[in-house]
Amino acid sequence: MPAILDGLTVVDLTQNIAGPYCTQLLGDFGATVIKIERPAGGDDGRRFAPLWHGESTVHLTANRNKKSICADLDHPRGREIVRRLSRTADVFVHSMKPGSTEARGLGYEDLAKENPRLIYASISGFGDFGPLKDLPGYDPLGQAYSGIISMNGHPGSPPARVVVPIIDMGSGLWLFSGVLAAVIERGKTGKGSRVRTSLLETGVTWTALMMTNYMATGEVQGPAGSTSPAAAPYEAFQTSDGWVMVAAGNDRLFGRFCEVLGRAEIPSDLRFVSNSVRVPHRLELHEILEGETIRFTTARLIEELRKVGVPVSPINRLDEVFADEHVNGLGMFPPVAADFRIPEMKFVDIPISIDGERSVKRHMPPRLGEHTEEILRGAGYSEDEIDSLRAEQVTN
Repeated sequence: MPAILDGLTVVDLTQNIAGPYCTQLLGDFGATVIKIERPAGGDDGRRFAPLWHGESTVHLTANRNKKSICADLDHPRGREIVRRLSRTADVFVHSMKPGSTEARGLGYEDLAKENPRLIYASISGFGDFGPLKDLPGYDPLGQAYSGIISMNGHPGSPPARVVVPIIDMGSGLWLFSGVLAAVIERGKTGKGSRVRTSLLETGVTWTALMMTNYMATGEVQGPAGSTSPAAAPYEAFQTSDGWVMVAAGNDRLFGRFCEVLGRAEIPSDLRFVSNSVRVPHRLELHEILEGETIRFTTARLIEELRKVGVPVSPINRLDEVFADEHVNGLGMFPPVAADFRIPEMKFVDIPISIDGERSVKRHMPPRLGEHTEEILRGAGYSEDEIDSLRAEQVTN
């Protein structure tokens, strides 16, 4: 991929998944990302399970294309390192609680005073305003508070979190989008700006369809299993040896689905003649259709439905996705550099290509403080100053 953001320097004070995913995306598009971590242990994400060759898969997943430097933000000299780097940076990103950077003299006003072109981006749990702004935030809290967990799983089952960290990664993606918009705006005005998002705001945004449905009908969406509130049949069906996901999103596709099942008369039933009446009769319809799908093997049903253009998919496990010919043909699992310390690792790439190429991969996920001396020298620190910072445990 063309290094579109080449020349852009990012100071990164994020940890865990949401913020690091944002800054990794900036690095994937060519920006130079300087990840600042505490000397004692670094990013909390380095300690999440499982460990692979002694390294957290969370860190490995969200920190490629970065350089790591250690600086103790509770020490005046550590804060000075951040200020010095921010004076010449283009973007500053943090995921500290609202007020934490201001208390350390690293707030928007503090840094913008010395660098008016700086784009100051932040991500928090519950946002910068309101009674809950000081609370810590994590992906499951965002899913719970925004209502996502209340709609996940099956009716009558215990609360179920979406195991994919959709709030964390979604928040990182939104912040990345905001930073790009601010970069474009700075190109017009010459001035930086402040960009903010939160895990809660992302969660509420992801509920947009269901929230609009609620406004229109007054009905509160509950756990829906694999179904959709907008269409039927649009759900998983059991076969003789597994399951398939069918998305018959219009009346024409529904008719073809029924023909493949040998039940061409079903669309004439007044309960099922159009999508708008099928949805409230979803349970009866599902029982009838699954009485037929159970006669097919998964492979045969998929083959027959694809022949007539009905959208259908196997419900793959991760090992099947990892080995899938089509997924690999798209280039979704590129190898790491040949000399990387975990040679059997592969990246999970971003779902965008430009001119046939995906993300720029200039740097492997860094060890803690791997680039401390390099970054400090580049910022103008002398060898004696670097030794002094290390002696005071400001850095590693």
